[in-house]
Amino acid sequence: MVHTGPARPPAMLLAPSAGQTWAPRPAAAPPLRRLLPAVRRARVCVPRCTSDASPPRPGATTHSPARSKCSPLLESALLSPGGNEPPADEWKAVPDIWRTAAQKYPDSVALVDPYHDPPSELTYKQLEQQILDFSHGLRAVGVAPDEKLALFADNSCRWLVADQGIMATGAINVVRGTKSSDEELFQIYNHSESIALVVDSPQFFNRLAETFISRINARFIVLLWGDKSSLNSKAVMDIPVYDYNDITELGQENRNALCYSSEQGRQGVFEAITPEDVATLIYTSGTSGTPKGVMLTHRNLLHQINNMWEIVPAVPGDRFLSMLPPWHAYERSAEYFILTHGTQQIYSSVKYLKADLQKYQPHYIFSVPLVYETLYSSIQRQISSSYPARKTVALALIKISLLYMEAKKIFEGTVLSNNPVKPSSISYMFNCVWARIIAALLWPLHNLAKMLVYNKIHSTIGISKAAISGGGSLPMHVDKFFEAIGIKVQNGYGLTETSPAVAARRPFCNVLGTVGHPIKHTEIKIVDIETGEVLPDGSKGIVKIKGPPVMKGYYKNPSATNNALDQEGWFNTGDIGWIAPHHATGPSRKCGGILVLEGRAKDTIVLATGENVEPAELEEIASRSSLIDQIMVIGQDRRRLGAIVVPNNNEALAAAKRKSSLDGNNDEAKDTVMNLLYDELRTWMAGCSFQIGPILVVEEPFTIDNGLMTPTMKIRRDRVAAKYQSEIEALYK
Repeated sequence: MVHTGPARPPAMLLAPSAGQTWAPRPAAAPPLRRLLPAVRRARVCVPRCTSDASPPRPGATTHSPARSKCSPLLESALLSPGGNEPPADEWKAVPDIWRTAAQKYPDSVALVDPYHDPPSELTYKQLEQQILDFSHGLRAVGVAPDEKLALFADNSCRWLVADQGIMATGAINVVRGTKSSDEELFQIYNHSESIALVVDSPQFFNRLAETFISRINARFIVLLWGDKSSLNSKAVMDIPVYDYNDITELGQENRNALCYSSEQGRQGVFEAITPEDVATLIYTSGTSGTPKGVMLTHRNLLHQINNMWEIVPAVPGDRFLSMLPPWHAYERSAEYFILTHGTQQIYSSVKYLKADLQKYQPHYIFSVPLVYETLYSSIQRQISSSYPARKTVALALIKISLLYMEAKKIFEGTVLSNNPVKPSSISYMFNCVWARIIAALLWPLHNLAKMLVYNKIHSTIGISKAAISGGGSLPMHVDKFFEAIGIKVQNGYGLTETSPAVAARRPFCNVLGTVGHPIKHTEIKIVDIETGEVLPDGSKGIVKIKGPPVMKGYYKNPSATNNALDQEGWFNTGDIGWIAPHHATGPSRKCGGILVLEGRAKDTIVLATGENVEPAELEEIASRSSLIDQIMVIGQDRRRLGAIVVPNNNEALAAAKRKSSLDGNNDEAKDTVMNLLYDELRTWMAGCSFQIGPILVVEEPFTIDNGLMTPTMKIRRDRVAAKYQSEIEALYK
C-alpha cells in the first residue's frame, strides 16, 4: 500500500533562457484526467489496452519524441498491438523483469521504505505500474532514446522507479549519490552530456543551487521527494521542475492517449530496446585516479540477474535489508536480482541499521566489509561489557568454536592452499582422523555456545540465511568469527566494469579467505604482472576477466578502454590474486578453481630492496587492535613502512589511564597514546614479514563526507596522502 502525501502544487513551468531548448509539459489543454469519468480513469493504470480508452478532448495535445523505444516484454503491446506477448522469461532489457515479477507475485509486497515522507509500501503490481507511469511521463516531456538523464539521489523506492523508468524509455541514466561533492557531480553531468536532472530532495537541490544548477544546461528537473515550494526559486527560474507525482500522472495521461490512439488505428512506431543498448553510465569511485564513465549494457546487467541464484538462493517472501548506495553496481544488480524472486526489500541506512536488523529480522543483507567489521566490534563490545564471569565464559566458548571450525575444514576439504603438489595420502589420512576426533570432542561445547551465546546474537541481528559481502576485502578474523557463531558470510568479488560480480562463495562451498568460484559464463585467468603470460594455478599475478558481465567501455575515453580491455575482450582488473590448485583428494579438495585476492597492483609498495608489500594485508592485521579505528600503510621513502592511524579515542584513553596516572596534561596523554599504538602494532604484527615504523596519528577519521572514503567505504589513498603530505614528509625526516 502506498501512503500518499498532501495535495501538491502544480508543476513549475518557466520559460527557457535564450539558447535553451526543452520539451515543455503539455499545458495547452486541460489534462486528460479531468475529461474522463471516474470509471474510465481507473483504467489508465493497466499496462496494456484491455478495454476502450477514452478519447482526448478536441484540442488536447500530448508530446512524444519523434523516435521512441520501449522494453520488449514490459511494453510488448507497443511493439505488436493485439499480437502475441513474448514468453515471460525472455528478458531482452532490464525493465522486462517487472512484467514477469508482477505476473508471478502481483499482491506480494516488493518494497518497504519506512524513512521517507510519505513512508511507502509497494506491491509488485504497483511497482510495475509506477515504473510504466514514470517512463511514459518522461516520454511526455520529450525524453528520447539514448539521451542521458542524471539521477543524483540516495536509496529509496522512488530511486528504483526512476532508474527503471528512465531505462524503459531507452534513455541512459547517469547515477550518483548525494554524498558526492558538487564539483564531482558537475563533472559527471557535463562529461556524460546529460540533458536533464533527477534529484533526491529539496534539501539536496538547494545545496546544488549555487555551485551546480547555474552552470549546467538542463531541459528539466524532476524532484523525487519533497515539495517544490521548498526549492530555491532563483536557481530554477528558467528550468521546468516536476515532482514525482507530476511525472507519474503525466505518464498515466500519456498511456491513456496511447491506448486510445491504438484503438483508433493510429499506433505510434516504437522500436525494441536491445540487449546491446547501453542501460546506464556509472562513474567509478575508485580509491585513486579520476572517475571514468563505465558503460553497462542491458546484457551486462541481465547476466547478473540470471546467474546470481546459485549464490543467493532466494525464495518468495525472503526479506532483504538494503542500505548501500543504489547507484553502486553491487547494490544495484543485487536489487534487480532479488526482486525477480518475489522477495521483500526493506530500505535502511547506517543510522537505522541496528534497529532495523532487530525489527525486520532479515534473511539476507548485502553490504560491504566495513559494515560487518562494525557488527563484529559491536558484538565484541557487548561481550566485554558484561559481567566478568559471563564475559570469560563467552570468550572461551567462542575460542572453542573457532577451533571446532578449523578442525572441520580438514576433513571437509576446505583448507585453502596454493600448493599445486598433491599431499601425501598417509599424512592426510592421519590428519583427517585426528581432526575428526578433535571436532567430536569440541562439538558438545560448540552446541552449548549456541544455546548460551550465539542464539542471543542471532535474535538481535537476524540474517538467518546469509550476509553477502562485496566491494572490498573482508578481514579474516571477522570472517572466522561469524562462521564460528553460525552466521554465514559469503564474500564476493567484482568491479563496476564487470557489472559487478564475477566470483562469489556459494552456500555449499563457503571457503574463508577467498572470493569463491567464478560466476557462470565468466572466465578468470591470472597473468604475470611483467610479461602478461598466463600463470599456473597457485601462482600470484594480475586478475583478468572475460565474459558477458564485462562492460562495453569507458564513455568518451577510448584510450582508457583500450588500456583496460585487450583485443580478445579480457579486462585487466588491476587486482593481484591467485587461483587455488585442483586436488582430487586431501584437505583442499573442494578449493580447486577458487579465486583468492591479495591487493591492488597500483597500491603495492615496492621497497628499495625490491620486495613488494601489499598494504591491505598489513592494514587488516593492524585493524584488529581495539585501539585502532582506521589505518593506512604508507611507504614514503621506499626504505621503511609507515602508517597513518586514526585511533579509537575512547579505548586508547582508557588504556592510557590504566597504564599511567594522567594528570590532565594533554601532551603527556598524546605521548602515552602514541607509545600504546606503537606497542599495539608491534604486538599484532609480530608474525609479519614486514613491520611498520613511523606512524602519524590523526584525529579526523576517514569518512565519505570529507572525501577520504569512497561511497562503498574504501579509503581513498591518493586523497589521504595528499591531505597529509607535509606531515608525512616530516614524519620520514
